[in-house]
Amino acid sequence: MIKAAICREFGKPLTIERIKLAAPKAGEVEVDVKACAICHSDISYADGDWGGPLPAIYGHEAAGIVRKVGRGVTRFKPGDYVVVTLIRSCGKCHYCAQGSTVMCNEVFALDTHGPIHTPQGEPLWQALKTGAFAERVVVHQSQMAKVAKSIPFASASLLACGVITGFGAVVNTAHVRRGEAVAVIGCGGVGLNAIQGAVHAGAKPIIAIDVAEVKLKDARKFGATHAFNPNKEDVREAIRGLTHKRGVDHVFVTVGAKAAMEGAFQFITRNGSVIVVGMPPSGVMAQYDPSVLAAWNQKIIGSKMGEAVVARDIPKLARAYQKGELMLDELVSNTYPLEKINEAIAEAKSGAVRRNVVVFE
Repeated sequence: MIKAAICREFGKPLTIERIKLAAPKAGEVEVDVKACAICHSDISYADGDWGGPLPAIYGHEAAGIVRKVGRGVTRFKPGDYVVVTLIRSCGKCHYCAQGSTVMCNEVFALDTHGPIHTPQGEPLWQALKTGAFAERVVVHQSQMAKVAKSIPFASASLLACGVITGFGAVVNTAHVRRGEAVAVIGCGGVGLNAIQGAVHAGAKPIIAIDVAEVKLKDARKFGATHAFNPNKEDVREAIRGLTHKRGVDHVFVTVGAKAAMEGAFQFITRNGSVIVVGMPPSGVMAQYDPSVLAAWNQKIIGSKMGEAVVARDIPKLARAYQKGELMLDELVSNTYPLEKINEAIAEAKSGAVRRNVVVFE
């Protein structure tokens, strides 16, 4: 049996318990988890913002070492260093055929018969298709990408969600072009990676917007050319002053706040787009003026997981890190053992960290 952090009641501390993990079946892989970052999505689910079955094991930004492979697995072998994501794809359905693996609608065996149970046989939900707040996981091979052994596990784990979500929103979803003006609302883990994506795309200016001064300071370190606090200055006028009074070409909303969603439209120019990356609790509604949207040819675009393709984007970003072109180590604020996961989550909720990571010996 192995140890895992289990959510039994929404909004309550997770409990460290022993669980059973089924052996990998056809197309599945068992991984020894070495690090799992705490994403705000894990917190939102654990708080009940989006519902879901209980009891559950959360955690979906993982890195580790392949332990066993099931029948038919050819791309991975025991001993491989891998990043484990929540993107589970068949490669054949309507959406996968379009290249949108994040929207795959195939029903996998793991979706209906999860691999984790209590010692008494009680089923535990493999939340976010991963359940990586645990010493080991069993996932489908499509959820994994190999990375170099030289990349620290804590840093590699961030490639599973926070990095591909922010970076991909810029590069894959919005297709930002060199010289376009970009603003990023919310400079947490995902926002900082949207800024890194904008740097990679050659955007200018790159404007960071946040109410926390420490996050604006981080944003500049990660490549923002300007940083504004809406509680202290008129951000719309500041942006107009930087863009010949037009506004930016793209605004990336990386926080799940109603005010941020609604306020983003004041910053974009004609032909501009608002890319919604952050997700508010279910039922939160935002408003906009459709007459302006139509008259100015503006766009609202959703971006799930940065429209990443696991086998393509994670190795590419890992290589960029190795070349010194992508900051990963700097995204890790603190590391915690599994037994202190509730402290790590509480600190993440405070908004004072970029990413906390649970590490396993």
